[in-house]
Amino acid sequence: MQKISVQQLLDAGVHFGHLKRKWNPAMAPYIFMEKEGIHIIDLQKSVVKLETAAAALKQIAKSGRKILFVATKKQAKEIVADMVKKVNMPYVTERWPGGMLTNFPTIRKAVKKMSSIDRMATDGTYDNLSKREKLQIARQRAKLEKNLGSIADLTRLPAAMFIVDITKEYIAVREARRLNIPIFAMVDTNSDPNLADFPIPANDDASKSIALIIDFVCKAIQEGLDERKFEREKETDVEAAKTRKKAKKADEIELDDEEEAEADEEIEEDADEEEANPDDSLASRTSAKKALTMKAPAKKGVIIDLEEDEEE
Repeated sequence: MQKISVQQLLDAGVHFGHLKRKWNPAMAPYIFMEKEGIHIIDLQKSVVKLETAAAALKQIAKSGRKILFVATKKQAKEIVADMVKKVNMPYVTERWPGGMLTNFPTIRKAVKKMSSIDRMATDGTYDNLSKREKLQIARQRAKLEKNLGSIADLTRLPAAMFIVDITKEYIAVREARRLNIPIFAMVDTNSDPNLADFPIPANDDASKSIALIIDFVCKAIQEGLDERKFEREKETDVEAAKTRKKAKKADEIELDDEEEAEADEEIEEDADEEEANPDDSLASRTSAKKALTMKAPAKKGVIIDLEEDEEE
């Protein structure tokens, strides 16, 4: 898996925390120092935590399960949407709909409603409606798309959640913890890292910092997806090889059966010939025996006179 350096984090401003008066004491192990009233995050620990979280996310993606990204902050919306879309994972960048996880069946009904509106546009039902009804349905569709568009393909609860700023997304954190869904999160100095299963100490306000962390995580997820695809192709190749081997073996068995059948037919033909011409058969056996006698090597001190034998 790829690595990330402290210099990369430093250049992106990941080390900048909040003001000292806004800090959360639970973040003390991840704070390097205080400078001009601002806490500085220990980037050495950030590297370790980030790589650990990325490795775990890679394994989840490799297993074929979904990871839900949550980032409703203004500076994180577009970044998360653009990067997460590339790895085909669900994300929430607008308002978090309350009960999205704990009341998941209701959310799925809303998604199905959006799909039914799409079907109305294709099957001709939409054309039979009045102008006012069309406008109402279009507004409803736009609202559903805005809030639920990215999770339309999420047919079951996600295997994990990645959250940018767990303090702002406290409702999502509560629902995930209630359902025992693992939480990966960017944790700033004003947040409680104990709320996340895989906290990543980092500046969650700067767009450069968010972009660097999300990009690193998405690359790890893509690696997991690629490995899953490679293993599936390998399994398919192995199964195809086994099928070819079985087919070849079956052909060989069939060929052996044909050869045995041909040999049996020849034996039967010879037997029939012997029954039809017993004298010819006896003469052929005598001549074969004589030929073998001629080919046999003479013993020491014994002279074989073939001409005399023939005359006799």
